[in-house]
Amino acid sequence: MSWLRALRDTARAGMTVERARLEPLVALRAAVGLAIVIAAGLALLGPGAAASSAFGAFMAAVATFQQSWRPRPVLALASGLTLAVSTFAGYLVGSADVGLFLPMLAVWSFAAGLMWAAGPTAGIIASGNVAVMLVTVTLPTSVPQAAGHAAMIAAGGVVQALLIVLFPVRRWGAQRDALADALAAEADYARRLRHDPVSTFDPEPLMRARDAAAVTVRQARRRPAELHGARGLAERVRPVLASLADPAVGAPAEGPARERVRELLDAAGAVLDAAAHAIRHGDPVRLPAPALAVLKAPDLPEVFTGAPLRAARRLAALLDDVLETAEPGTGRTADPAEAMLRPTVPALVPLVLKDVRAELRPGSPVLRHAVRVTAAACAGYLVGHALPFGHAYWAPMASVMVMRPDFTQTWSRAVARFGGTLVGVGAATAIVQLAQPGMYLSGLLAVVSAGLMYVLMRTGYAVTQVCVSAYVVFLLGMGGVRWDQTVPDRIALTLVGGVLAMLAYALYPAWETPRLRTRLADWLAADGRYAAAVLGQYADPAGARRADVREALLEARDARIAWQEALARAEGEPVRHRGLSRAAAEGAGDALAALGRGAMLLEAHLPDRDRDPVPGAAELARAVREATRAGAKAVRERRVPQWDGVRELLADGEAPGPGVLRGAAGQLLESLDEVSEALRP
Repeated sequence: MSWLRALRDTARAGMTVERARLEPLVALRAAVGLAIVIAAGLALLGPGAAASSAFGAFMAAVATFQQSWRPRPVLALASGLTLAVSTFAGYLVGSADVGLFLPMLAVWSFAAGLMWAAGPTAGIIASGNVAVMLVTVTLPTSVPQAAGHAAMIAAGGVVQALLIVLFPVRRWGAQRDALADALAAEADYARRLRHDPVSTFDPEPLMRARDAAAVTVRQARRRPAELHGARGLAERVRPVLASLADPAVGAPAEGPARERVRELLDAAGAVLDAAAHAIRHGDPVRLPAPALAVLKAPDLPEVFTGAPLRAARRLAALLDDVLETAEPGTGRTADPAEAMLRPTVPALVPLVLKDVRAELRPGSPVLRHAVRVTAAACAGYLVGHALPFGHAYWAPMASVMVMRPDFTQTWSRAVARFGGTLVGVGAATAIVQLAQPGMYLSGLLAVVSAGLMYVLMRTGYAVTQVCVSAYVVFLLGMGGVRWDQTVPDRIALTLVGGVLAMLAYALYPAWETPRLRTRLADWLAADGRYAAAVLGQYADPAGARRADVREALLEARDARIAWQEALARAEGEPVRHRGLSRAAAEGAGDALAALGRGAMLLEAHLPDRDRDPVPGAAELARAVREATRAGAKAVRERRVPQWDGVRELLADGEAPGPGVLRGAAGQLLESLDEVSEALRP
């Protein structure tokens, strides 16, 4: 993609307004917390302290809107307390010598950039702290005042956390949505299998449900019963659906058995949708009567035999369990020992430090991001002070807030921030000119602007910036700063900050495109380990560990998501494909998805522990593992992988005989051949 097209596409993406589900009650709670903090600050300590506390409460509320499964009060407290520490330390250094503040800004910016190693939520909170610190260090005039302002900022975070505890809105709502989305995705998958028996399934909803299921010990004791157990059942339903539909291991492609398969899949979709609705809303399960009748029809043995009959019976039993688990008000609670436990905040510190240390290596995208943020923030600070404007902190603040580890987000956010700033400042200035608000009315307008931002946060960065810009104008106007002292400065320095952010990425990029082959190779190797782990169960039913299959499956899913995210980022980058064209990437990705699906079909029919080993399974498992390991190396080295070992084994007389294993093994080889064909120059 050319630079001109990349800039055009990213600018369009930044200014796009998306339709999203709004959360007005959550936004109202955050705005009320902000109003309480501003009113208390104005009444007790004056406009300066009120502005500091407002920034603390504002950023604490923003933190609670991030996509994190950690309890929201914890996010609010973490944001408020870390911002208070940053502000106080920044004032101590900056008040002693303005020249000393620049090294501190560099250290803080570099640390904030590295925090992206711990995830987007940590990175966003850290970046916001640096940006707001640049503003709040200019408000106090003495060390005692700085301590008071820091205390007020922390108090803003505490107020937001207390409101979340005292007035919860849709408790466990995010976890309910994640689990319901997973069940609904499987319902859609069942219906698609009616028309396309080899349809693929994106496991991302199941992965999100797994992330949501990780809880603290205290949460595990309070979690609603319907949120415990349904995810595991959903994981087991998916391979059964696929094995029932696929003609290679299930019913024939045509005839009465195929018609019954379509009826079973349609009934499964109805059951899964009913369970998803009950979990999402906490309502009783309302199931269409014909659905269970189809799943439990007494004539199944007359229509199916062998593997299809086992799959149909297994599906009916699993869906029964799903319905029982999804029913609210059962009184069942989970033992914390049975739950996936999320580490506490103190226990999280060494884990974050470990992730950060892992990124301190040449070529790390996170390290490059930290260097870019540091350079842009320091350059913006110097340029802001050199230009004949006031409020020099706006340039570095804009740079820090728009920069992200990837090209598309950084450039689109820079454009959106400048466009949103123009509109927001213009609208706020017009209101100020017409209404001439005093201190308290300015505070009220600031709260209204923040409330609108909380409501519209999911609709796009440009819309958010319109509200944020108006919020800052009203908040500074609360302290007596005239609009003509802020508007020209803010617009000009926001443009400077955005340009610096874009230049930093252009001069020191971290392109995803050259790493696509590595991501593809990682996915190939992970799929191979998953397939080999499943085949190992057939080779030694009594001694094999079922946990090995689960661990390999999770690794394969992580590798697939990493590939998809990398491919999405690479599509917007203005660089050449360097040996992996878009068509090759799409073809190889489809083939690897089919490879994972073939292993999943085998997993649906794992033998019981009392069954005899399947002849040839051990040799096939070893061949698949070695071939995919060598194939991954070939992909990294820009060679076409070969699968002669697997092909020779399947052609050998000692290969698995007719049955589920033979049919699925043939699909595995076909998928591997498609990978090679997609990568062939």
